[in-house]
Amino acid sequence: QVQLVESGGGLVQPGGSLRLSCTASVNIFGIYTMAWFRQAPGHQREPAAEITAGDVTNYADSVKGRFTISRDIGRNTVYLDMNMLKPEDTGVYYCHAQGILPPNQSYWGQGTQVTVSS
Repeated sequence: QVQLVESGGGLVQPGGSLRLSCTASVNIFGIYTMAWFRQAPGHQREPAAEITAGDVTNYADSVKGRFTISRDIGRNTVYLDMNMLKPEDTGVYYCHAQGILPPNQSYWGQGTQVTVSS
């Protein structure tokens, strides 16, 4: 069983920055794709950014150029650096781990609230 613990959410003004962290209970980065999803009020959960086991990053169009996903293998931690934040970035941000080998297990963190408002 893998536990994911997020931190770093909060209230920020439009144009501001935040860094989210997701720490895994074990080192899984070599066989899992790590991702950040977000869920705005009244909307479905959607992917924002991911980093593969091979260190390839992908971003949703809505965050491209503003968000950066990275990882620190030694700390079992994935980060999401969010810049030029907009009110529409408001929502709960979830860390997700997806196994790339059978049985392809999937894990979610508990979520952290990000509110962008003046």
